[in-house]
Amino acid sequence: MNILSKTALATVLATLGAGAASAGCGIDAGSVRILGNDFGAIHSVADRAADCAGDGVTVEANLSAEHRDIQVAALTADPAQYTVAMVANSSIVPLLNTDLVRPLDDLVAEYGQSLNPRQLIKVGGKTVAVAFMANAQHLFYRKDLLDQAGIAVPTTYEDVIAAGKALQDAGIMAHPYAANTQVGWNLGEEFVNMYLGYGGQFFEPGSAAPAINNDKGVAALETLKSLTDLSNPDFLTFDSNATQALWDSGNLALATLWGSRGAGILDAEGAAPDVVENTVLSGAPTVGGGDIAATTLWWDGFVIAKNVSDEDARASFIAMVHAIAPDLLKDHNDEAVWLIDGYQPTPAAAGTAESAQSGAKPYPMVPYMGLLHSALGNEIADYLQGKETAEQALADAEASYITAAKEQGFLN
Repeated sequence: MNILSKTALATVLATLGAGAASAGCGIDAGSVRILGNDFGAIHSVADRAADCAGDGVTVEANLSAEHRDIQVAALTADPAQYTVAMVANSSIVPLLNTDLVRPLDDLVAEYGQSLNPRQLIKVGGKTVAVAFMANAQHLFYRKDLLDQAGIAVPTTYEDVIAAGKALQDAGIMAHPYAANTQVGWNLGEEFVNMYLGYGGQFFEPGSAAPAINNDKGVAALETLKSLTDLSNPDFLTFDSNATQALWDSGNLALATLWGSRGAGILDAEGAAPDVVENTVLSGAPTVGGGDIAATTLWWDGFVIAKNVSDEDARASFIAMVHAIAPDLLKDHNDEAVWLIDGYQPTPAAAGTAESAQSGAKPYPMVPYMGLLHSALGNEIADYLQGKETAEQALADAEASYITAAKEQGFLN
């Protein structure tokens, strides 16, 4: 089965405006093929890129929660299946490790005058990506339900756990908390956030050797266990869409969600009115007596595939720069924490901003972090289900990582 066929089974391929009259992006030829995540702000960017479709130019987008799983294979093809990949701190690393990203300095110089220098992501002195929005996981809470139980707004994860138990004891909600704890990348991210909140280091200094099986790693897992004990028993299936759906339906009082989900909840188009009215976004809690938010700061942006023609690369870059131009904010200012000149912060941005102000650290961009992230996401579920100790789960994660790191030459 080829890459396109595999993708078609799991995702929706939307052709955006192909064949429509040109809107004057200044492109006279080329194919723009976009791969990205599946949420509102990303849809808005892809929709605006479609403005550039017209005579001689086609624009297509595949927006899927599985984009991370298919991007390396899709961009390895020559020509690449997609000319553009919308990426974040972590998802760009596998593309850089496999040399699948086109340096952008020549395109930025010729067509990137509207970009702010802070949007240019550089590695080794070369621009490899253009960032357009910031993101972080943080606390969402229902003010009415906390008030009903006489609970103060949690500022630590110990507070969140106590609040959840109080809501259960009061008979207000049986499963009051959720986070993105789906086995795999999402669960790995929850450990990363919590472990950094405890002040943990992922690797031995100056080395790719793992260093997570320690007191801080055990404490991070124990905290995650206490939180998932407050969640519905199928918590290992919760990705962002599932957690947001639970929130929208009024079945949660507390959640750790991406800030980019805030606008979709507060826009009153999906959630029940009482949910919208009482949803408050606040910074990520601290944990274990620490003083930094237990989360990571992220950017979202785009890269241009290396294995595409100069014509397609030029068309793709121009279309994406058009898509993220300040005009985007006229209709979509409230959808994200944009890194675009003219952005006006909104209530949906409050949690990400507060997390940054509370010292949240950027997600590590070392080339082997993704391997450890994947190992954690696949190995710690057994502990959360009570099948093994925290120490064994961390040992299993380290062993899995070491095998992968040796295969890729990061460890001897």
